Amino acid sequence: MSALRIAIDARLAGGAWTGDSSYWTGLLHGLSELDADARFLLFSNVAKPAGIPNCDKFEWIELSGGNQRWWSVARFPLEARKRRASVIQTQYNLSPLAGRIGITTLHDVSFFIGPEWFRRKDLFLLRRFVPQSARRAARVLTVSETSRGDIERFIPAARGKTVVTPLACPLHIQPNGPEVARALLGHDEPYLLTVGTRWPRKNMQLAVDAARLSGFRLVVTGKPGWGEEKFEGVQAVGYVDSETLSSLYSAASLYLAPSRHEGFGLPLLEAFRCGCPVLCSSGGALPEVAAAAAVVMPTWDPQSWAEAIQKLMNDSSKLNELRNKGRERVSQFSWRETARLTMAAYEDVARANA
Repeated sequence: MSALRIAIDARLAGGAWTGDSSYWTGLLHGLSELDADARFLLFSNVAKPAGIPNCDKFEWIELSGGNQRWWSVARFPLEARKRRASVIQTQYNLSPLAGRIGITTLHDVSFFIGPEWFRRKDLFLLRRFVPQSARRAARVLTVSETSRGDIERFIPAARGKTVVTPLACPLHIQPNGPEVARALLGHDEPYLLTVGTRWPRKNMQLAVDAARLSGFRLVVTGKPGWGEEKFEGVQAVGYVDSETLSSLYSAASLYLAPSRHEGFGLPLLEAFRCGCPVLCSSGGALPEVAAAAAVVMPTWDPQSWAEAIQKLMNDSSKLNELRNKGRERVSQFSWRETARLTMAAYEDVARANA
């Protein structure tokens, strides 16, 4: 087989640090490290961002024209086929024009699990188009065994072709001293931390309520999002840059992850990388990612969470144990391994269509 030509929708790579951006940027870094007989055609509607690794096998293709929907449905797959792509990869919505060489990445199907977590329009679009994309895809990539089970349960057509490619800690998160966090917060008192876009699924109100009941200060960071949470009595610092976020993790006494459902849960690995102990919910794949490196709560009751917080904050040996287990756990994930598993899926699809 001649060198594969892998066409990737790279619009989210190298951009603002969201979960989607972290995935695509990390995947490209992992692919750049592989000794694979392949050329990667990275399609976007903007110029190449600074976060994309320099690699002889990468070709950044700026493809303008039309709105985002038209770009996804027509511009990208048609240009990929024109350039003789062996495989076409995108996320969630896969165009019919990708044909038998299309691969889609589905991080989760929480829109089936908790429809109340979504706005009506978003819910309609996700439920209508994502199952169609999964049915037409040659492979469906996802990020955890939990998500694979959910996808195959709600989209039966994905059974037998869904492949797990676990994520790794986002590249922009590195252990950092507490000075940046202290300057931002204006104090050096012990604090709890929770991170995430303010969406109903993230369930951040539980962290707020539990922190208040526990008597410890809570710092909240992330994009505004939407929802009905009331953040009185917490220190909300908004969206912060990578250096500041790393410092907030590194200086925090305990990270709270109260999400109702996660396909993976990147903030757990971020906290682990920075030596921050974790208290998380049992939502979705969080227990799978945490393994024995976090305290997993079986309940959504704020009082129970508050009691767990108090117990941990008063047990320095347990917190140190969690820090050590977290560092060990995060080392078990790598973007190179994500890329290796993804590359195997590319090769399977290309071989089937040779």
